[in-house]
Amino acid sequence: MSTGLHPALERADALYALGRYDEAKTLLAQRLAEDPEDVRAWVRLARCHLRVEGEADRALEATDRALALAPHDTDALMQRAFALQATGRLLDTEEILREVIRLDPDDWAGYAQLGSWLYRIRVLRFGQANGGEVTREAMVSFLRESDELAREAVRLAPEEVFPYEVRWSIASLSGDRAVAAEMDEAILRLDPNHPQALARRTREAAAAPGVKAAESATLYADALAVTPDSAQLRQGLDDASYRLLRGVRWLALLCVALAGVMLDLFATDGHAQRDLPVPVGQRLWTLVPFAALWAVGALLRFRRLRKGVQYNIRSLIRRRRWPRIVLGQAAWAMLCALLLTQLPWTDRTVPQIVFWAGLAPTAATIWFDRHKKG
Repeated sequence: MSTGLHPALERADALYALGRYDEAKTLLAQRLAEDPEDVRAWVRLARCHLRVEGEADRALEATDRALALAPHDTDALMQRAFALQATGRLLDTEEILREVIRLDPDDWAGYAQLGSWLYRIRVLRFGQANGGEVTREAMVSFLRESDELAREAVRLAPEEVFPYEVRWSIASLSGDRAVAAEMDEAILRLDPNHPQALARRTREAAAAPGVKAAESATLYADALAVTPDSAQLRQGLDDASYRLLRGVRWLALLCVALAGVMLDLFATDGHAQRDLPVPVGQRLWTLVPFAALWAVGALLRFRRLRKGVQYNIRSLIRRRRWPRIVLGQAAWAMLCALLLTQLPWTDRTVPQIVFWAGLAPTAATIWFDRHKKG
């Protein structure tokens, strides 16, 4: 079905949708060479320039040409507002966007974009007039004014995502978590693959009280299956994977503690320490609980993880320093546990040194890196 556009403009739109902005600009330049008064071509050229870094001034020039031909064209006015913002002239955009609303009061785009920028414009002007400081009361007023515009955009276009994004930003700045959560629900209802809303919802679920590292990693892996390009979700999965790796050290420390119990390293009142060396059969038997701990606590747990989480753990070990440190500490503690249990010690002095060498550094690091994210 024909859209009424010149074929060159249709091809330019297709190239723009594919992210091939330079090719689209070339095509639009050819079209404008044929017809310098094609307003739609000038608007599209401005839009392409805005997508290329360092070309905001050229976008502004293109909107000047479009508005010289059609001063009341709302598309040209919108692109001019974007160009002004991109060139650092945010304060000049309010008048432009209010003109868009005046010319087309039933179009949601002008309300939503002005709602997105108005509180920032108000903050800049207030700061300039008051020595750079903005009071809380003033900020609340600015956010309320912006939210009213965003609400109107939602009313006019309840099926569009951007007005809800604007309302989420305002609610987030206001500290209104209930409205922010409501906006995320609306966004995900309209666009289940929305990267930012999905990342926020997943992060909230993963950080809920009682959610273990494996569950958190699974939540992030499920979300990444939907939006694989989300940097926020990838970071969340890395953090959850690191939490899983940190748990490995506790297994090694437990083995060291069991070794200390077997050797009866520390005397207590009213208790006679066992004779050394420990019989070889008992020394070998300690390998059974060691193996059971690692089989259930690490191997079985790892095998039950989603494939995506398993691959990410391996990748994290290659990419990050702290995961390798964690595994190195676990290996060191296990080496100390094996030395304690498998050598025929006849005196407790050296085993006590080995015990503390395996236990203390790793235990101290567990406390030190408890807030690290890998």
